[in-house]
Amino acid sequence: MISLDSDLPAELAPLAWLLGLWEGTGVVHYVDGDQLREHEFGQRVSFSHDGLGYLNYSSQTWLLDEANTPLNAEAGYWRLHRPAQPGDPGPGMLPGDGARPFATADEVEALRTADGFFDVEVAIIHPGGVSELYLGRAQPARIDLQTDAVMRSASAKDYSAATRLYGLVEGRLLWAWDIAALGNDLRTHASGTLNRQE
Repeated sequence: MISLDSDLPAELAPLAWLLGLWEGTGVVHYVDGDQLREHEFGQRVSFSHDGLGYLNYSSQTWLLDEANTPLNAEAGYWRLHRPAQPGDPGPGMLPGDGARPFATADEVEALRTADGFFDVEVAIIHPGGVSELYLGRAQPARIDLQTDAVMRSASAKDYSAATRLYGLVEGRLLWAWDIAALGNDLRTHASGTLNRQE
C-alpha cells in the first residue's frame, strides 16, 4: 500500500505511485545488425520530491557479473505537462509571482484529458552526452512515454528516439525501453522488474 507524503504537492498525485526507492534486475536484448546484445543487469531507481511540482529521478545500473561492473546512470525530472503559470518558479532562480498554481486536487483534476489521462513530460540526462525530452500519458499505475526531442553532444553515440513504459503490477515497478540508436530503427532494448525498498 502507498502512503502519500503530506508535503506532496497536489499536482504530483497522479505520479505518486512512483515515489520511493526501487531495486531489482533487468535484461538488455538489443539486435544491432547481425549482432544480438544481451545481458542481465541490476538496477536502483529513486523517485523523490522536494516540495515543488516535479519528481526527482535517478537510476543506476550495473552488470550482474562477479565485479558488479557499473553499466549506466541517468537523472531527470518528471512532471505533469501543462502551460507555465505566473506562480511557477523560474526561469532560473526567479521565484513565482503569486500563488502556486494547481495547489488543490480540484485544480489538478482540471488537467485531466477528456479520455481520463494526465499528460506528462519527462526530462532525462545521460552522462554519455544524450539528453531526452519525453511526452506521454499517465493513468493509474501506468505511464507511456515517447521522445519529443533528443539532443546529443558531438562526442555522444548515435541515439535518435525512444519509448518507455512504466507500470505498477502487484506492487512491483515494471518498465520497458525501446530505442532507435547506432543507425537502427526503433526496437526492443531493455526491460526490468523492481521492488520497492523500505
